Amino acid sequence: MNEIKNLNDLKPGQSAKIKELLSIGSIRRRLLDIGLIENTEVECLGRSPGGDPSAFLIRGAVIAIRSEDCINIMISI
Repeated sequence: MNEIKNLNDLKPGQSAKIKELLSIGSIRRRLLDIGLIENTEVECLGRSPGGDPSAFLIRGAVIAIRSEDCINIMISI
């Protein structure tokens, strides 16, 4: 289907590939350091009971990312 969306649009159990990081500053550096580069496979494992943050499987590690940061992570579903 190849729709471009942001990481917040990924539902638990769905996978996608990273297309672009729109983040700037230190959060961009942190996301790059955990391996969020173009074509990296990401799977949404779930959301916290309050809905924020969400847990993602990235390169074999479970990473929690806040909604405000997910908005700047573009994915292809």
